[in-house]
Amino acid sequence: MSVGLVWFRSDLRLGDNPAWAAATSSHERVTALFVLDPVLWDGSGPHRRRQLTGHLGALDEGLRSWGGRLLVRRGDPREVVPAEARMLRAERVFWNGDVGPYAGRRDAAVGVELTGRTEVHAGRFVHAPGRVRTGDGHPFRVFTPFHRRWQATPWEAWPQPGSARVGGDPGERVPAAGPPLMEPGEAAAEGRLEAFLERVDRYAEERDRPDLDTTSRLSADLKFGTISPRTVVRRAEGPGAGREAFVRQLAWREFHGHFLAAFPEACRRSLRPEYDRVAWQDDPEGLAAWAEGRTGYPFVDAAMRQLRAEGWIHNRARMVAASFLVKDLLVNWRWGERHFREWLVDGDVAQNVGNWQWVAGTGTDAAPYFRVFNPVGQGLRFDPAGDYVRRWVPEVARLPIPVIHAPWQAAPGVLAAAGVALGITYPAPIVDHAEARVAAIVAFEAARRA
Repeated sequence: MSVGLVWFRSDLRLGDNPAWAAATSSHERVTALFVLDPVLWDGSGPHRRRQLTGHLGALDEGLRSWGGRLLVRRGDPREVVPAEARMLRAERVFWNGDVGPYAGRRDAAVGVELTGRTEVHAGRFVHAPGRVRTGDGHPFRVFTPFHRRWQATPWEAWPQPGSARVGGDPGERVPAAGPPLMEPGEAAAEGRLEAFLERVDRYAEERDRPDLDTTSRLSADLKFGTISPRTVVRRAEGPGAGREAFVRQLAWREFHGHFLAAFPEACRRSLRPEYDRVAWQDDPEGLAAWAEGRTGYPFVDAAMRQLRAEGWIHNRARMVAASFLVKDLLVNWRWGERHFREWLVDGDVAQNVGNWQWVAGTGTDAAPYFRVFNPVGQGLRFDPAGDYVRRWVPEVARLPIPVIHAPWQAAPGVLAAAGVALGITYPAPIVDHAEARVAAIVAFEAARRA
């Protein structure tokens, strides 16, 4: 009997999964393996650990319909995967490739141990990293031409699943981590997609509004792989500005993933090397105030409090909060990237690094260094009634528009009537935005000249 082994990672689904399909169509018996890697488990925050354990349970339940179970092992995948392959006498080991420095080193080491016995697929992306390139064969550094080429590139065929028998050993218990933040598993992910498609026509006009429930909330499902990016694109494509805008955001996800695959050093340095010379501030108190949602700027504080409570932030609020750390406080973007990666349930290395460098102005297709988000202006524009702030910053909930986004501008009587005492019930601003903006531009210009 021919035996195959599928190593699940960030692809926790059975449907539209090329590694799983290839294994079940080319072997008579297949074992599904997940390795609890201490490096990744310990490096994940509480939200992501809770969601992972939920998804593993759902995947195990799905495998029961195939007559088997999910085999869970703990340890270093570079040792565990080859050992399991030898013990099971697996002729071939299948997995879907990933991007990032750690994943690259890990997968290469497993490949060496299993030389000639591995088969790697591209189930995490619509197009395998490296397939979408410039006319002269280089990785794209700018999104718009990448997007055009990405749209025009034909999809490579993925294998269809077969009828293999599935191994039945459940292995070790997954550590208890608490209830997941959202219903786990691929059926739940597909349900979230269907619910979003009912409101997708509003997406183009409302996607920047954190006070409205218009975005898909599929970022965590794509991070864990409980739904295939091809499935999302296939179902979302169609006429209308909303669908077009949404698929464009999926292309941004691909752009960041493809770029990190080509330039893994982006995790540790600015892609525009001159900005590694920025005179960043050593400001642990400012960093802590930002992380805990007590900067005195309600729109920023709402975003950071939502992060801790839900493990998720609306994209517009993410950008404003990130800009505040980098430009208003002049704190190195790496500290913010690290904090987001710890707390986000959708904490994906490629997306996190790519977006932080975009906001900082240090990466690919970056916003110019002199573009600094005004937290008050952004709040007034994208939270016009103040509902987002009222939900997450109850201390200022009774303030009217527009001063709910700038409490220090309210008259003393307005503050008193709303029960707000600046510096007591709610912080005064920790920096003056106008002054901080000028200081940030000066620091970036100095780095460019150095």
